[in-house]
Amino acid sequence: MKKFWSKDWGSSEPPEIKDKDGSSWGWKKVSALGVLIVALCLGVLGIWWSFEPDLADVYQQLDEQTDEYQGVAGASTTLALQLAMQTLLQKPGGLLSNDLMPPGRWVDNVPNWEYGVIVQSRDLAKAMREGFSRSQAQSREAPALAIVEPRFNFDHRSWILPSSEGEYREGLEELQDYLDRLSGQAEGDTRFFVRADNLQRWLRSVENRLGSLSQRLGASVAGSRVDLSFQSVEELSEDEGDLSQTSWNVIDDIFFEARGSTWAIALFLTAIEKDFGAVLDDKNARVSLQQIIRELEAAQEPLFGPIVLNGRGFGIFANHSLVIASYVARAHAATIELRTLLING
Repeated sequence: MKKFWSKDWGSSEPPEIKDKDGSSWGWKKVSALGVLIVALCLGVLGIWWSFEPDLADVYQQLDEQTDEYQGVAGASTTLALQLAMQTLLQKPGGLLSNDLMPPGRWVDNVPNWEYGVIVQSRDLAKAMREGFSRSQAQSREAPALAIVEPRFNFDHRSWILPSSEGEYREGLEELQDYLDRLSGQAEGDTRFFVRADNLQRWLRSVENRLGSLSQRLGASVAGSRVDLSFQSVEELSEDEGDLSQTSWNVIDDIFFEARGSTWAIALFLTAIEKDFGAVLDDKNARVSLQQIIRELEAAQEPLFGPIVLNGRGFGIFANHSLVIASYVARAHAATIELRTLLING
């Protein structure tokens, strides 16, 4: 059968595509143009997915949802944990940490941001299971929270069998069940104990996380690090320190992990202030908590630049890691003060 495109019914080759001036494009050029258009679309989509969720929008959602649970102790903290994990799944692009296809595969800043949020969410889920939901050490843990913690601790990079999203959604369902029982919308004996000792134990984990982040961010410039494994101060000497500097290719990873961690802690502390208001006032600790939130919110200022710069501390170019490290360090110091007030105030 002869080809329908053949003018003389003897040629089997299709006609070449030509533009207005009669020049031939050729199939290679058409294919190259198609690839270029697809790459451009994926690039634009990747940029859109790279924007971090606005903390102010999540604050507003927290206020709106908390109004539905007026007078329910622990509702605000539970909702904050729920909102943090929901944001990971519902933001543009969803969870990107386990993406295998572009543009999610090409984007690395947001996955590190996600990891920071996930780490803080896991810490709070553990504190709720071990402390906030139990009246004493020998009390029975809430069955729903016993499922929430391992689900949130599931590997955030798992793509399938099972997927990270599936495990996190199951954890969110159990967290909603805990909230329903807490508010009396479902049957079950579930409590949230608003006590200073429970709060200060969770703040201890926050203090450790902030301290670690501050050290890692500060390592963006070379500095002397002392080996603290010695048994006494007399064994230390100047030549026993070594120069330690974060590699240039992971500077942005640590930066965005810190952004995610401070984002989540600020959200959780805002909820804590609602639930533990009476405790904070009794210990004269509300101002200290508000100071931590202000420092963490300052670390969320927009990054006006396409890359995370790694200039010297007093050099010509900025060092974004040192800038955010200053806010994290002040929040760390304020957390220590807050814990002291809760213990001795």
